[in-house]
Amino acid sequence: MNFQSTVKGSLLEGFYPAGWDFGKIDKCCSNAPEDIAKPQDFWNKDFKLVECGNFSEFDMMMGHEIAMEIRRAGEEGKKLALILPVGPMGMYRWAVYFLNEWDVDCSHVYGFNMDEWSDAEGNTLDKSNPGSFTCAMTDAFYGKLNKTVPEGQRNFATKDNLPTYPEKIASLRAEGARLITVFGIGRMCHIAFWEPQFAAEFSSVDDWMKQTHRIGAKLHPLTIEQNAITSFKSRTTLVPCRANTIGPGLFLRSDRIIGGCDGTLARGMQWQGMSLWMTLRYGPDMWVPSTFMPTLPGKLFYLKELAGPLVAECN
Repeated sequence: MNFQSTVKGSLLEGFYPAGWDFGKIDKCCSNAPEDIAKPQDFWNKDFKLVECGNFSEFDMMMGHEIAMEIRRAGEEGKKLALILPVGPMGMYRWAVYFLNEWDVDCSHVYGFNMDEWSDAEGNTLDKSNPGSFTCAMTDAFYGKLNKTVPEGQRNFATKDNLPTYPEKIASLRAEGARLITVFGIGRMCHIAFWEPQFAAEFSSVDDWMKQTHRIGAKLHPLTIEQNAITSFKSRTTLVPCRANTIGPGLFLRSDRIIGGCDGTLARGMQWQGMSLWMTLRYGPDMWVPSTFMPTLPGKLFYLKELAGPLVAECN
């Protein structure tokens, strides 16, 4: 007796994305933890998993990776376009530490925050609101760098600015800039707030992959609950039901990716193990946006606990 044998006629019938194959998902989650880093046919040859034993290792190693990309681009005299998330967040403290210790001037960096809470029209929270991603990024990253990214090179996903991302990034790349996407993986396997149910709107993967952004996107209910737990101390009433977000037409054009999965909770509980295994084993599918990330070169840092085994335990 499990989800698949009891879902018919339940309140969850039709709740999950129509394109999700739960038999396939269960198979993804049934792999042995020690096999998680075993390369798959669809992985890029330069895609690498990096195991982290605890939060401290995770934050430091991912922060070092971001700082090294910034430092390397500066030393090479190149501009760097960074697509940045608000979640995970702990790596920014270490990125700031390394950049300040190395006395790196970040004037060559152009930041593009990947998403922001919004209403149906795409209006976003005021930048002074502590719940806004603009406020979070300024507090955690930009505001703590000694030689910070110029304000005019910090882009946030507002209704007016988000549509300019494709042109701005294309212009930077024409000048030789590298594009790096830093990301986490949502419970619903979204990247940024590009949700799996959006796939129903497209007749082909090619059309889906051309989408650069969306204003006032409808978020999946489990995305709302994920953020209530991880960002709003369980208070669902504070979480907006929509967001402005970049799409695969931007994050899948990255020269390199830096990903992170740290979704563990206390007492052996977690929320990100299934999402991680789906990303690594399901195979590229527009109904599961994160499955395209291993097709790109880069690193995905993850907490060892997320590898499982993903089974119930008798206490």
